[in-house]
Amino acid sequence: MDIEQARFNMIEQQIRTWDVLDMDVLELFNEIHREEFIPDAYRELSFADTRIPLGHNQTTMTPKVEARLLQAIALKGDETVLEIGTGCGYLTTLLAKSAKHVRSIDIFPDFIKTANDNIIKTGLVNIELENIDVYSLFDQSEKYDVLVLTASLPEMDNRFLRLLNNGGRMFAIIGESPAMEACVLTKQDDSNYTIESFFEIDLPALIGAEQKESFEF
Repeated sequence: MDIEQARFNMIEQQIRTWDVLDMDVLELFNEIHREEFIPDAYRELSFADTRIPLGHNQTTMTPKVEARLLQAIALKGDETVLEIGTGCGYLTTLLAKSAKHVRSIDIFPDFIKTANDNIIKTGLVNIELENIDVYSLFDQSEKYDVLVLTASLPEMDNRFLRLLNNGGRMFAIIGESPAMEACVLTKQDDSNYTIESFFEIDLPALIGAEQKESFEF
């Protein structure tokens, strides 16, 4: 496989054609080599428009979704970010290139170890990884400018707003399969927010997220 040609095709044929026109975002996919984060067994799929298995029934996002996410949250360079769901660490690294500091958490310790091994190779020092459940953070006082959830929520849970500064932004995928929307919510206070929808998607639910009850009639 011609890796550089595959990378070019990913950017030009998948990402750019899905309305990702921010040149800073496009350049990130040139600069941060996705294949260096993907498990060896799936490395040939690094540039494919597919979600790649990571273990524990978890997957990556597709490249074009990662890119649309970055364009939607529009990091300013001086912001603190909390990423919920580290995975292989690729999106973590993309976020860190455009942020002051990224704290990324994951419930699976082997994901944290693998992501740490991957991130060390980049030389970035503004990333903090932690093996912890997000639901243990709601009563802590630390707040962030941007919150990124890499799994879906059946419905919005306002407790996540506690993790944001007022005016902060949260990327979340909200809904139940197959009808989910990728949204950016802007916090007004701990109970109120504005919401903008960007695209439809279907991703597994965040582990621990409460499922809405279903009824049969």
